[in-house]
Amino acid sequence: MTANDPRRYIVRLEVFAAAGHIDVDVDATADAGQQLDAMLRDLVQADPTELEDRTYRMLRFDLCDTCRGELLRRPLG
Repeated sequence: MTANDPRRYIVRLEVFAAAGHIDVDVDATADAGQQLDAMLRDLVQADPTELEDRTYRMLRFDLCDTCRGELLRRPLG
């Protein structure tokens, strides 16, 4: 398959965290500043690639006609 192949298809897939209300488990008896510090420490120690995967990922695939047909028949495999 070449870049000029008339039966070449491009598939873009975006996966991102759904926007909306985020529930934060807040202990009313604890200091909010301490809770925020703890959350920030967790973020600093987390794997950046894992955090990115949980937030946003965009993929692009070049497909031949046969693969395009299969993808449309079974989009999630």
